[in-house]
Amino acid sequence: MALIVSPRQVIQQVADISVMPDLPLAGITRLEDAVADGLDVSSIIVPVGGVGVYPTMVMRSANLNWLVETIAHEWIHNYLTLRPVGAFYYSAPEMRTINETTANIAGAEIGKAVIRRFYPEYAPAPSLPVPFEDQFPGKPLEETGSPVFDYRAEMHETRITADALLAEGKVEEAEAYMEARRQVFWDNGYRIRKLNQAYFAFYGSYADQPGGAAGIDPVGAAVRILRAQSLSLSDFLDRMAWVTSFESLQGLTEPN
Repeated sequence: MALIVSPRQVIQQVADISVMPDLPLAGITRLEDAVADGLDVSSIIVPVGGVGVYPTMVMRSANLNWLVETIAHEWIHNYLTLRPVGAFYYSAPEMRTINETTANIAGAEIGKAVIRRFYPEYAPAPSLPVPFEDQFPGKPLEETGSPVFDYRAEMHETRITADALLAEGKVEEAEAYMEARRQVFWDNGYRIRKLNQAYFAFYGSYADQPGGAAGIDPVGAAVRILRAQSLSLSDFLDRMAWVTSFESLQGLTEPN
């Protein structure tokens, strides 16, 4: 687990401190409250699937697809650590998003390839292609005719609204709004214990898919564009290796 800290006035990760994984819930809440109240910050303790040390550390799991993808994700971090993009991981919030999004993209591709080649019996069933005009239909309907709760869309909306309130200096209003939204997620089956600035600071940096906790952050989108423009995963990683700032990433995605 990790203790994530963000300022209350803006969503930005300023600390990521490892926490003992067997800390009980009562201890988790005490630590979060002590940090938040003592430093006037937003804090949350989150579970982590792995750590990109050498060798990598990955949580035990019987889910082979998740396990292989997470192992690949952490080894990508090890690969990037020896290159400029990884060396600049902590230089700016954008660089953390660049590193995590790159590792997510590469980890997912490598994980799927490993499963297909060595464990095809565990490969998920291929999904049918979706017509372009049906990719953005709004909320789909259940057989009962009631809207299906779209987690990513709802989280995306929550992040955008929270960012807007914070930008206006309405910190207390933003925090009350996020708590109200947490209740909405809870009522729809998503057991989110705490939804605050620190939550978005952590989960928003994994921006390999549009929407969700990243909001309208352009950094993840730029990484996805570069992957789409690359000839292969190897080509993508070779190009990402030399990124040292969001501006340098933008330079790679702009037409010559």
